[in-house]
Amino acid sequence: MSDGIYGVLAEFPGPDELVHGAEELRRAGYRRVESYSPFAVEGIDHALHFRPLAVPAIFLICGLLGAAGGYLMQYYAAVITYPLNVGGRPLHSWPSFIPVTFEMGVLGGVLGGVLGMVVLNRLPRYSHPVSNVERFRAASSNAFFLCVESGDALFDPEKTTEFLRRCGATAVTEVPR
Repeated sequence: MSDGIYGVLAEFPGPDELVHGAEELRRAGYRRVESYSPFAVEGIDHALHFRPLAVPAIFLICGLLGAAGGYLMQYYAAVITYPLNVGGRPLHSWPSFIPVTFEMGVLGGVLGGVLGMVVLNRLPRYSHPVSNVERFRAASSNAFFLCVESGDALFDPEKTTEFLRRCGATAVTEVPR
């Protein structure tokens, strides 16, 4: 990891060149690469080998835990702590527990999913190093960028810059931390 450098930011002329550059970086062995574009570019996720995020699993696990907690809370209250025989129904009347169980499952899933998403996205992030690069301001309107982070095992500022130029980058800039 290079001191004081977040990575190298390469600008590409269009979406096809961006995908080609990402594929070349991946073939060369670079793994810590981010792409920035003004719209969704088809094929960039495949080129960078994005793996599925853990957020859906977090939603499911937290939802199941919330549902189990809601059900057990009702069971404990109705059967163990306050066993009241109302109208001859059984103490463990599971059909009456379903609405609260469902709502607790939804609540657990949503809270866990949102918190998981915030943690996995490393939020709150008040400023990202690439935002300090002057050329990067065009990323929201008409420019396409790839950033190779300095934490990558193959990262060397000079070699990575030269490789990005061979991949078709029109401009390559070092990104300070």
